[in-house]
Amino acid sequence: MDLQKVVFFLTLYAVILLGLESSCGVRAGDIVHDDDSAPKKPGCENDFVLVKVQTWINGQENREFVGVGARFGTTIVSKEKNADYSRLTLSNPRDCCSPPKKKLSGDVIMVVRGNCKFTTKANVAQDAGASAVLIINTQKELYKMVCEPDETDLDIHIPAVMLPKDAGVSLEKMLLNNTSVSVQLYSPRRPVVDIAEVFLWLMAVCTILCASYWSAWSAREAAIEHEKQLKDASDELEDTERRSSGDVLEISVTLAVLFVVVASCFLILLYKLMSSWFIELLVVLFGIGGAEGLQTCLAALLSRVFKSAAQSFIKVPFLGVVSYLTLAITPFCIGFAAVWAVYRNLSFGWIGQDILGIALIITVLQIVRLPNLKVGTVLLSCAFLYDIFWVFLSKMFFHESVMIVVARGDKSGEDGIPMLLKIPRIFDPWGGFSIIGFGDILLPGLLVAFSLRYDWLAKKTLRDGYFLWAMFAYGLGLLVTYVALNLMDGHGQPALLYIVPFTLGTFLMLGLKRGDLEVLWTSGVPERPCQHLQLHSDNDVEELLSQDK
Repeated sequence: MDLQKVVFFLTLYAVILLGLESSCGVRAGDIVHDDDSAPKKPGCENDFVLVKVQTWINGQENREFVGVGARFGTTIVSKEKNADYSRLTLSNPRDCCSPPKKKLSGDVIMVVRGNCKFTTKANVAQDAGASAVLIINTQKELYKMVCEPDETDLDIHIPAVMLPKDAGVSLEKMLLNNTSVSVQLYSPRRPVVDIAEVFLWLMAVCTILCASYWSAWSAREAAIEHEKQLKDASDELEDTERRSSGDVLEISVTLAVLFVVVASCFLILLYKLMSSWFIELLVVLFGIGGAEGLQTCLAALLSRVFKSAAQSFIKVPFLGVVSYLTLAITPFCIGFAAVWAVYRNLSFGWIGQDILGIALIITVLQIVRLPNLKVGTVLLSCAFLYDIFWVFLSKMFFHESVMIVVARGDKSGEDGIPMLLKIPRIFDPWGGFSIIGFGDILLPGLLVAFSLRYDWLAKKTLRDGYFLWAMFAYGLGLLVTYVALNLMDGHGQPALLYIVPFTLGTFLMLGLKRGDLEVLWTSGVPERPCQHLQLHSDNDVEELLSQDK
């Protein structure tokens, strides 16, 4: 194996593992949060919601800040048109732990955190006549404001919102440099369904569809070539089999189990080392894998048009023997990945990430294959348990969902790891992205691609085969995932929790009903008689016996 293949397979393995880390259906920028460590009680039972703080300077609309509502106080209106405009005032004293020096007539008072309880600040502001209280945190992060277990003075009828430190600095500058600063507080609700989720569903389904047909076409071409070599009794048969198998990685049962175990170790490593520099390293890995995947896909497509360039080869140092077509498109693919890496944080960066991601997924599903249903069942069952544990059960050991923290990049200051597809939420007032991890496409995609390869080799029609049903089951499972995501107010959901039972369950039940389960489970290839060794009459048997004597 030349250096190019070694580098590609190592990068491919790393990217697949990292893609499994993002195998969680989360929706960026959740606006409703709950906290079991802060139980609700009368007067302190609000959900933690994100709040928009729109500023107005001298009657002109200005910057907008985002804070988080407190557990106590009145709920914040959801519609901007129902939110009141109120003058913003600095508290004096700044901590608002004692009554302000002047009465407030419906103003929103801005105070700093510390020196007393949150509820004390809210009660003092309310008694002074404030319509709301903005509490500025001492750090850049937001903090959930809760009530103390022994508190009883919770008759608070004004909203309380915490803002990060940088927002407080900006608001204070506005107050010092302008005669009039007003604010408007509201917490808009997300739409039940955003068009981004529809496009993301189509993107995932179409990616598996394209990859499955490419994989099945390659398998059929290899089978035709194999039969041709058998028919011609060529001495090159062994070399042909070795050459064709060298471009394909078949997963074994041991590798399937080991894959999930190593993925768990990678996930813990990501969780512990999550930082901006680690994200940069993942961007480099994804860029290498994405460029290789894009080059593979483009070479396959353009080889139909530029046949002579695709069939002419040259030996390149460190890369081995490559076609002129591959040599021509490689600089473009590397350049595309490099441009994405530089400008990935801009508003249009998601387009390049999705192009590289789709190309990589299609390439992986072309190269990595399930040999039979037994391996597929082990792999998807392990991934099913992996997803459930790291999304839900990991909270018992790490006090937070490890998978969701890693997928969102909460500890890195970035938008999360790049091993996912994402589309901006178009009609969402909070913006953000709808995302899907590579693992939610790759792992079920291996089973769907296997179904189409089997159908083609068994010469089954689309209706009588397994591919149509497997594809339908995947699409339905992903749809149920988004329904569950919306019913859970945007909280992260393990997508494989829904996808695996639909896809794997459908395949197993259909195979059992049709009587193909044993063949699917063991060999994964339809039984076909060898036409070149068939004996058609008793004369053939007698002739063969006489030759042996």
